[in-house]
Amino acid sequence: MKDLLEPLLYPQNIFLYGLLIACIFYRKKGLWFLLLGFYLVGNTYFANLVRSHYAGQIGGTSLAQSNSTYVVLGCGGSAEALPACARARLDRLGQSLAGQTAAVIITTRHCQPYQDYLLGQQPQPLVIDCVDAGDNTYQEFSHLSKRLSKQQPLQFVTSDFHGWRVTKLIRYHQLNAGLSTVSSQTFRPLNCNLNCMFIVNLSNYDLYSKLIAEYASYAVWRASVIAGVWQS
Repeated sequence: MKDLLEPLLYPQNIFLYGLLIACIFYRKKGLWFLLLGFYLVGNTYFANLVRSHYAGQIGGTSLAQSNSTYVVLGCGGSAEALPACARARLDRLGQSLAGQTAAVIITTRHCQPYQDYLLGQQPQPLVIDCVDAGDNTYQEFSHLSKRLSKQQPLQFVTSDFHGWRVTKLIRYHQLNAGLSTVSSQTFRPLNCNLNCMFIVNLSNYDLYSKLIAEYASYAVWRASVIAGVWQS
């Protein structure tokens, strides 16, 4: 009963019900549209449908081809510290390698923490090539596409909320590549109990903000390429 009633008292849900009362009392179309938008974006059931659709778009994780070179896209950090997102990607790479020797390319400015962490996880030696390929994903792909053969089998490793954009860039640069994604809390389906159709969840807004950022980033890049103003 606690799990059923407690969410009804959260501030976002009190606002939802207050907005519903205002819609009934004032009978304005604008208020109804505002209510509908706030509800659909925040409702867990519909947000989980979006999560499922996005997971289908990135295809989850594809199996690496034989003799693949693994490409770990950088995730920031410093010369002394390794961020959590980078550790997650390197852990995912370690799972894929399962102790096997392989060629690995890491695109980051601060190589040493990445190499130290990865080598500490692997019992077998790895051929690691660490390169500063640019400040963003688009520069990294531009650098890699010029450096690597189109026929060379690759396996990119990145976070799941970048997965859609990475698949688009793989196709754009015509690379022979697969994708391994690291699961994040953002795209993990949330529990939807009996009351989920009558409440909104603020974590769903984080989901939409990241999706919008990904789609908008790629759209702006494509527009700049078409306009001939993109500098690789």
